[in-house]
Amino acid sequence: MTQPLAAGSLAGKRALVTGSSRGIGADTVSYFANAGADVVVNFRNKAPRAEKLAAQLRELGVRALVQGADLTDNDSLAAMFAEVKQEFGGLDILVLNASGGMESGMAEDYALKLNRDAQLAVLDAALPLLGEGSRVVFVTSHQAHFIHTTPTMPEYEPVALSKRAGEDALRERIPALAERGIEFVVVSGDMIEGTVTATLLERANPGAIEERRESAGKLYNVSEFAAEVALAAVEPVPADNTRLIGDTSGFNS
Repeated sequence: MTQPLAAGSLAGKRALVTGSSRGIGADTVSYFANAGADVVVNFRNKAPRAEKLAAQLRELGVRALVQGADLTDNDSLAAMFAEVKQEFGGLDILVLNASGGMESGMAEDYALKLNRDAQLAVLDAALPLLGEGSRVVFVTSHQAHFIHTTPTMPEYEPVALSKRAGEDALRERIPALAERGIEFVVVSGDMIEGTVTATLLERANPGAIEERRESAGKLYNVSEFAAEVALAAVEPVPADNTRLIGDTSGFNS
């Protein structure tokens, strides 16, 4: 894992990454901690994994708070942010990384509930803790970002549509966030090797990942994409509030 952020560059900053007990979220929160930030490791149902990661991050000399929360439950969100306020006093970076919708046994509207409604709910719950100069980062995929102009695999379409709905709803908040001095950026990446989504897609559509890899020339792995998410939290926000990571030649904007 190559550290994308300079050591000490986030000293005194406080960051929360949703869904950060594993995968892209875990690597992103680790990059922040390695740069000196105090961090919140958020999980839905993998407490031991979150606790283990937090213990490793504390060895870097930063504070690491572990917070379990169901992002689709407002009471659960309120409890998490109350704890963050008590421990950290506020937040400087909020990364909206957690998403889903391909899990089996969920209600039909679960993808929309998690990928749109819950993203707005997390932002609303976090707003009192986000001061001037803070930054919100929303993590998505090219398959979702470009879904209105480029079809995706049928297996992924409901998730892609719900992720795009979440992105659109969050973008509507940009003017209000700007009034408070809060910056917002979307980070969109291609399929990421080694993620749960990629694994589920491959299971539903064997050969899909290899086909996309050949088409794109390269697919980022988890730590490489997480590095881009971490950079999005500190580098200047593009004029269109969007950072596209990896090849986009197969997508129509």
